[in-house]
Amino acid sequence: MINKELISPKSIVIVGGSESFQKPGGNVLRNLIETKYSGKLYVVNPKATSVQGIKCYPSVSDLPQVDLAVLAIPAHLCPDVTDILCNKKNCRAIIVFSAGFHEDGPQGALLEEKLVEITNNAGASLIGPNCIGVLTPDYSGVFIKPIPQLDPMGVDLISGSGATIVFILEASMQLGLKFSSVFSVGNSAQIGVEEVLEYLDNSYIPGKSSPVKLLYIESINDPQKLLKHSRSLIKKGARIAAIKAGYSSAGSGAASSHTGALASPDKAVNALFHKAGIIRCYGRNELATVASVLTYPTPKGKKVAIITHAGGPAVMLTDVLSANKIDVPEIKGEKANQLLEKLFPGSSVSNPIDFLATGTAEQLGHIIDACENNFDVDAMVVIFGSPGLTTVFDVYEVLEQKIKSCKKPIYPVLPSVVNVAEEIALFQKNGGISFPEETIFGTALAKVLNNISDVQEIELPPVDKELIRSVIDNSEDGYLAPTEVQKLLDAAGINRAKEAVAQTVSQAQKMAKEIGFPLVMKVVGPVHKSDVGGVVLDVTEMETLVVEFNRMMKIPETTSILLQPMLSGTQLFIGAKKEDKFGHLIMCGLGGIFVEAIKDINSALSPVSKKEATSMIKTLRGYKLIEGTRGQEGVNEFLFVNSIQRVSALCNAAPEIFEMDLNPLLGNSKQVIAVDARIRIVKNHL
Repeated sequence: MINKELISPKSIVIVGGSESFQKPGGNVLRNLIETKYSGKLYVVNPKATSVQGIKCYPSVSDLPQVDLAVLAIPAHLCPDVTDILCNKKNCRAIIVFSAGFHEDGPQGALLEEKLVEITNNAGASLIGPNCIGVLTPDYSGVFIKPIPQLDPMGVDLISGSGATIVFILEASMQLGLKFSSVFSVGNSAQIGVEEVLEYLDNSYIPGKSSPVKLLYIESINDPQKLLKHSRSLIKKGARIAAIKAGYSSAGSGAASSHTGALASPDKAVNALFHKAGIIRCYGRNELATVASVLTYPTPKGKKVAIITHAGGPAVMLTDVLSANKIDVPEIKGEKANQLLEKLFPGSSVSNPIDFLATGTAEQLGHIIDACENNFDVDAMVVIFGSPGLTTVFDVYEVLEQKIKSCKKPIYPVLPSVVNVAEEIALFQKNGGISFPEETIFGTALAKVLNNISDVQEIELPPVDKELIRSVIDNSEDGYLAPTEVQKLLDAAGINRAKEAVAQTVSQAQKMAKEIGFPLVMKVVGPVHKSDVGGVVLDVTEMETLVVEFNRMMKIPETTSILLQPMLSGTQLFIGAKKEDKFGHLIMCGLGGIFVEAIKDINSALSPVSKKEATSMIKTLRGYKLIEGTRGQEGVNEFLFVNSIQRVSALCNAAPEIFEMDLNPLLGNSKQVIAVDARIRIVKNHL
């Protein structure tokens, strides 16, 4: 839990405060003094009576009551010191810089458990251990440099890594980005990234709270909490960008189904971020750039005007934006010609608008006004540097004024970080945020414009929960028998092919007469049927059925033969995979052998909305096949979407489903029908 003493303490003690700025206890004290912390400041150090001019106490037992304690002492001393602080000094917030806890082995883990127990019993907030501290508008409780410029409308940063915070701050400050708060959660013993985000959500006031939240996450401990509070913040008007480090799937175990082979923990992270509305970044410079883009007003659309005095950067930016489906529309007509008359000969207004290396501040003003009032664009990017021949203070002053007065956002790309360092510094000092490199900026802008959050409540189709629970509760772990799979599909309203299971030739012959020819025959038992010769298509008469039945029953692990009518259509795939802590990952794509051969699969975290399911289908690389191409009949997308949602509803009703394959489904303009399904139950995984 996060309390007022952690956010806005009226008194702080540094336990282990030092004269040395090379020690955490010394540097945090210096930061508090230099940033003019307004509350009472104490130090505990048995070897001194005064540290950096602050009165020093020999032990925590000698202290008066204190709101917040920062511990910069050996790990083994922390529990006892915390006990005294919380239970005798009424301390309600503890920040532990010290390392040597659960990251250091079993003994350290016991120390960490003791810390949590003490603080929980006292109703105190615990940040860390193994962290760099907390920075809020009221105090600089961190031992690092640099200390960024603080602004209530700056960004909030939460990180699971201390050193990474330093690097993110440095990258952000170079752009002119300001911060509202910084939280380093370290080992997240009591308070992790999710808990800080929960606090930022619960305390959020539109128009007064920081509108941009940045996350650096190494481990997602509570995906549902992250999802809940991210969606809530975005509904309130905030935007969130995050790095999730450790996205390699090399550690994923082998899986027995198509779905298991295609799923990975990182797919679940992507699905979680997408559902939450979080913009995913993969490096600190990208995170800082996305955050800076988010500080500008959100464009109403994706049409961008590029204004430049240098052709090369404009071309590169155009390439990046176009590749990411951001429109750089051609500008022409009478208004364009009128603007061209105000520029030097040789200029171009077609977009990019190039007003040459000799372009002036006045001309820049004319161009921005035309884009604001006359041209069909939603945002402007101004690229303006200098070869070092003249200063550009006047240009940046115009840019600054236009950014404040125009309704359409204007993004300044100021590449001459050496030649016009003074001008950029002044621009940022006056509140401007700028970008030094056009392609990094372009990628960030595209991520922001393409991140369309769907944070509405999700309604799933109705299913027969009573029947679903009956099947699950009476099943053992492992793959369900075909008859039980059929019951679950029927209970979920998933259209399936008429089928029967035969264990003898006579049963097969009888069932074939009932279903009718042509038939499909499939082995029951082996997971990958086609790999072992366990699928026979277009069986048209009884003699072939008998021959193939006898052959297929000899395939290892085969227990019976499944008979289905021979259907036609585009082969589709829907799958589900239980991801630890995340819930079910629902997947779709082209089916049959193409599932693993092409891996054209999209994923979403259950529950899946109609909008999500539609997007999953339409963004497949093979979507043209689903639409219907070259005379081939297309797939009924409404029914495909409905099937995806019904799989999601089935998984919600039966969280014991560990893996599920509908592969293939056959889709045409009239129906989407499952012709093969496997469902694996794992009850002890919950």
